[in-house]
Amino acid sequence: MTRETRVERRLEHYLRLATTPRGAAIVIAVVTTLITLGAGLLMTVVDSADFPSLGGGLWWAVQTVTTVGYGDHVPDTATGQIMAALVMLLGIGFITVFTASITSAFVERSRKKVRGEGDPEATAEQLRKIDARLERIEATLGTRE
Repeated sequence: MTRETRVERRLEHYLRLATTPRGAAIVIAVVTTLITLGAGLLMTVVDSADFPSLGGGLWWAVQTVTTVGYGDHVPDTATGQIMAALVMLLGIGFITVFTASITSAFVERSRKKVRGEGDPEATAEQLRKIDARLERIEATLGTRE
């Protein structure tokens, strides 16, 4: 029996919120913004010599998370560099995995629709229509005999 961790349960919760393209975009934008804001704020605390203002820390975080990396603001301390490495890995890795999970959910939902495993009500309605059509065909064939 596998036990879900709190992170897995939370990820499942956010994936349920992202059932539409709009919802997915909102979730991805919120996660990216939170990572960026958190990293910018944390960098001003961890490496205040190189990032004395919140604006400088946020500018660095945006460059790092988006992988632009202009190089105009870089951490010089070991603590700042470790923080930068974590932000790079978290920013790129987490956002990529999260986006892939949402995309996978969309693909699976699309496959279910194609296979007819989607909405049970829609499937039942289709069967009723097929039944009615078969009855009309049988009635037409029966009158010709």
